[in-house]
Amino acid sequence: MISTIDTLLAEAAVPVSSPSGFDVGAALRRLAADAAQAAPAPDMLRAAQAGRRLQVVARWILNQPDAAHHVDSLVQEGPDAPAEEDNLDIEGAAVFACLLYLTGHPESAQFWWQLAAGAGHRAAGYCLHLLHLSLGESREAAHWRHQVMHSSAPADAPLGEDFIESIEVVARYVHAHGSNAAVPTTVLEMEVDRLADDGSGACIIVRRPDRRLAQRLRDFMSH
Repeated sequence: MISTIDTLLAEAAVPVSSPSGFDVGAALRRLAADAAQAAPAPDMLRAAQAGRRLQVVARWILNQPDAAHHVDSLVQEGPDAPAEEDNLDIEGAAVFACLLYLTGHPESAQFWWQLAAGAGHRAAGYCLHLLHLSLGESREAAHWRHQVMHSSAPADAPLGEDFIESIEVVARYVHAHGSNAAVPTTVLEMEVDRLADDGSGACIIVRRPDRRLAQRLRDFMSH
């Protein structure tokens, strides 16, 4: 960088030192160094990119035509039913996790994504990969990517590598061109916040959705 600046100054016939004693070359080198320091570190840049990609994927899952139906299935299982992989609408858990994430409850989203991913929901596993990557947790991110790559899937489903690549292609396209996928409304955010505060104070893990939230989600999907 320094040699390049000196070369450019020489070719442009710009004096390195002004008559007043101001060192133009040194000033430019300091500016270049400051710019390098201001640029995000590769890990920080990677984390930011993962966060943006997770926003895209979560919105895509939330806007699936049958999303509200699956969340309603979580409601039908009952508010006191244990949240376990073998007693759960797995697609509904993944959708609910995306809603939680998009409305500012990432810890709760992680809980529900883990339930879905543990039951073989690959998109939920990929969301966990991105979530940990956005937090700078490389080991956990690598674990969930491995799970997605090697999880069992229906015979007609794409292989793990193809599955990830297809999602990333969509995410890159949306980042470049935008998307028509709707973001959760203020009403939905308020309903999630209501669930998060069950009357005994804010809880870390948001419980199952109830009929009221399911109805708000159906209204959201109908627009």
